[in-house]
Amino acid sequence: MESTVAQKLEALHSLQTIDSKLDAILKIRGALPEEVQDLEDEIIGYQTRLDKFQQETQELEAEIKRFKESIKESEKLIKKYQEQQMNVRNNREYDAITKELELQDLEIKVSKKKITECQMKIENKRGDVDQLKGVMDERQKDLDSKKEELNTIVAESESEEAKLRADREKASSKIEARLLKSYNKIRTNAKNGLAVVYVKRDACGGCFNIVPPQRQADIRERKKLIVCEHCGRILAGVEDSVEEEAAPKKKRSRASS
Repeated sequence: MESTVAQKLEALHSLQTIDSKLDAILKIRGALPEEVQDLEDEIIGYQTRLDKFQQETQELEAEIKRFKESIKESEKLIKKYQEQQMNVRNNREYDAITKELELQDLEIKVSKKKITECQMKIENKRGDVDQLKGVMDERQKDLDSKKEELNTIVAESESEEAKLRADREKASSKIEARLLKSYNKIRTNAKNGLAVVYVKRDACGGCFNIVPPQRQADIRERKKLIVCEHCGRILAGVEDSVEEEAAPKKKRSRASS
């Protein structure tokens, strides 16, 4: 059986009441959840940079190894050419071997220079790593502190929040999907999280703009869902202002005898 408009409004208002209580709990936590998330993301970023430094250092160490092997290979060739130089038959052969010796000697010098450059880069990266680790340690301390603070606050309201979330799930199940989607969309766009409000003192309880008398009459009838023309919130009903108590009558003065 399809729900009446009045039942739909009652279900929406019940859900809004639960959500407002949840909002109040989350408000106590303030910006701590976001701060914790930001610190976690920041530390992940630092770790990524550390991993990159480590990878670059390994690549430089591999280059150093390659240059050292090149030096050993050049030294073997120099020894070989020196032996050949002792048995040359003419100046042409001697000059050719001398050029090869000079070339291998140059290869050794270049490799040694490259090794020095790589070692300097490694030292610089180690300095960057030490500095980054120092920053990471500080941020980790901040994260641990904020996590502890957040966990304390969460623990204080954990049971109440769990109950409210269970109540919310139950309340949501009573609302048709299309209407629930609209409700959630309005809540997301509303600064105070209010999607369902009452008209109070002739004004919308969300944006406080005046609601005309005829529209208030339509809201009271609950024959259709009515939203505020200014903010789009669902108007669940009209709260009648409490009439001021009549001023106490003045005591009549006793007639003079």
